Amino acid sequence: MRKNYIPFGKPNIGNQEIQFVSKIIRSKWIGSGPITEEFERKFKKYKKSKYALSVNSCTAALHLSLIYCGIRYNDEVITTPMTFASTINSIILTGAKPVLADIDPNTFNIDPGEIEKKITKKTKAILIVHFAGLPCDMEKILKITKKYKLKLIEDCAHAIESKYNNRHVGNFGDAGCFSFYSTKNLTTAEGGMVVCNNKKISQKIRVARLHGLSKDAWKRYLPESVKNKKKFEHYDVTEIGMKYNMIDINAAMGLIQLGKLESSWKKRKKIFDLYKKKLSHLPIKTQNFTNKNIRHAYHLFLVIIDKNKTKKNRDDLMLFLKKNNIGCGVNYRTVTDMSIFKKKLGWNDKTCKNSKYLGDNTVSLPLYPDLKIKDLNFICEKVQQFFKI
Repeated sequence: MRKNYIPFGKPNIGNQEIQFVSKIIRSKWIGSGPITEEFERKFKKYKKSKYALSVNSCTAALHLSLIYCGIRYNDEVITTPMTFASTINSIILTGAKPVLADIDPNTFNIDPGEIEKKITKKTKAILIVHFAGLPCDMEKILKITKKYKLKLIEDCAHAIESKYNNRHVGNFGDAGCFSFYSTKNLTTAEGGMVVCNNKKISQKIRVARLHGLSKDAWKRYLPESVKNKKKFEHYDVTEIGMKYNMIDINAAMGLIQLGKLESSWKKRKKIFDLYKKKLSHLPIKTQNFTNKNIRHAYHLFLVIIDKNKTKKNRDDLMLFLKKNNIGCGVNYRTVTDMSIFKKKLGWNDKTCKNSKYLGDNTVSLPLYPDLKIKDLNFICEKVQQFFKI
């Protein structure tokens, strides 16, 4: 029995992050401030976007984007069933109705052909998810949004480094939403970002993310706020806002993470390619992408049991791996399996058959930059052993 546990996810945090966060704590200014703004500037430059607005999660980014793209009560938003609950929750929280379009069984991304089938007079937006870091078919999706005059919001939680036709994802729609959760390719422990190229949307989100205040705390109270001013300027509340802001402690970690994002991506790609090579002979499927015009972020490596070739099942594989001290995850069960959505929206096993199959048969294997090759080899040996038992 292996003694050391191989975790499923592991943030790539080093001394630089620890030292910078410590510096921010010692400064006594730990809320939203100049470090958060610097992180926004550098993230905007990396993504080649006009505007970047930090928030406390990708969920917050999605919620704000939907609101300020004009989504209202009783509108319909088409999205994918192969996603985390936050995508669906964000739509519901605006008062709109999520409508599911099934996935392409090869890419696991939303199928553009299925999107068009679900469009009605109530459809106001499409919310796509670049699943596992693989960009959606943006050419086809953009044709649909143009044809029906729909808003487009990109859930880029898995896709910080992803590109389509050499253009960063997040820049194709009206807003792009990113996650910096602890398992993501870039982490701030908790956090997120909205990128967009629309000044009006960016201004609305900037104010609404912090209670609708015209000035945030550091601009009201630091010495710079009163320099060269003849009278004190009071803040106002100009929007119905939320408490969705990022703070300097998180942003400090993000700045360091951003600086090593590309080197980490290269390591993730190497691990992804090794998995694919070593497991290709097994009765499994993996995410298939042959389009040379895309750049995958390599956020997840998924193993999908091929039920046409084996009687083995996913849950037994997970138990086998965990008994051998190997962490693994399910990304994701289809949202049509979740009890609250079944109850409120009437979804069932037949709603999206491709997504149901994937959700019932997928396992995500460990994938992070400092995963040792000897550990990867051990994982592959155990997966191979499972299918031989």
